[in-house]
Amino acid sequence: MPALTADSGSVKRSFRLEAFGAPLVAASEELPVPTGRGVLLRTLVCGVCHSDLHIADGHFDLGNGNRIDLTRSVALPRILGHEIVGEVVALGPAAEGVALGDRRVVFPWIGCGTCGDCRAGREHLCGAPRALGVNCDGGYADHVLVDDPRYLFDFAPLTDGQACTLACSGLTAFSALRKAVPFPAGAQALVIGAGGVGLSAVRMAHALLGTAPIVADPDRTKWALAMEAGAAATIDPREPGIARELVKGTGGGVAAAFDFVGSGDSFAFGFSALAKGGRMVVVGLMGGATQFSPALLPMKSATICGSYVGSLTEMAELMQLARSGVLPALPVTARRLDEVNDALDDLRAARIHGRVVVTP
Repeated sequence: MPALTADSGSVKRSFRLEAFGAPLVAASEELPVPTGRGVLLRTLVCGVCHSDLHIADGHFDLGNGNRIDLTRSVALPRILGHEIVGEVVALGPAAEGVALGDRRVVFPWIGCGTCGDCRAGREHLCGAPRALGVNCDGGYADHVLVDDPRYLFDFAPLTDGQACTLACSGLTAFSALRKAVPFPAGAQALVIGAGGVGLSAVRMAHALLGTAPIVADPDRTKWALAMEAGAAATIDPREPGIARELVKGTGGGVAAAFDFVGSGDSFAFGFSALAKGGRMVVVGLMGGATQFSPALLPMKSATICGSYVGSLTEMAELMQLARSGVLPALPVTARRLDEVNDALDDLRAARIHGRVVVTP
């Protein structure tokens, strides 16, 4: 049985990465035809994520001159963009559970399907990933091919712009917060960084942790957005003595600190704010390094853990929460796809508040 299709033309247009460290380039190619359980989507919106900058640069900065080289795992040319909402326009002969015209948000963190992590439901940690916008072509295009309908989620009654952010910034925040559940009653939490992912965490904190978090960000222009998202207070982590004031004001420190920046300074600040028995969840990938005394871990009886996006199961849980209507909206600004390089430049220069999405 051939693929079931709607009229979507025969050419796929995109902006793709053709050289690391260079702007994305407009490109055209033959429109792919889904096979097996594959689904072809016409892209409606795609979020612009900070990790796209690292992929475009070809490395992650670890500080002290050390880097993680991405040039061997990201084959060029590559269409970036992993926060994708699209309309189903073609189905492989074995695809079930979606129909032509359905609007869906895509879980992009697809694994090999056969390794231990994939079999355990941790596709996002797969060692041979096929993640959209990273290892396979993503959403900075007018069409995107998805391997299986199980990676597609209904998002009604959410808007396209709100739904697409759930695939990365929302899922990343959700998975990070869940690592502190169950959260001690009456305790306080700290969110470091009020960018798109940090704001997502703020608006989910009451639902998952039962508390309004304190938000630390040196950019005071983001403070109003943090308060609108549900923060209890905002502070500048660079202010002298603020860590001591935070520990004193919270009666010994916060029960959990979520670092959505991932720099040496943000890690040091978050750990210094922890109460005894507290949990530090590191999410951000900004880079850099900091000095750390291992003796502080047993003295505080603290836990440090990393959190990388989230699982397919967590995506389903997040979609249920988001569709219930209990989460405050994330500030979203829409631009045309042909403005994606400008959007990435603005993101690099910290000129974006909330999230930017591009529309083909």
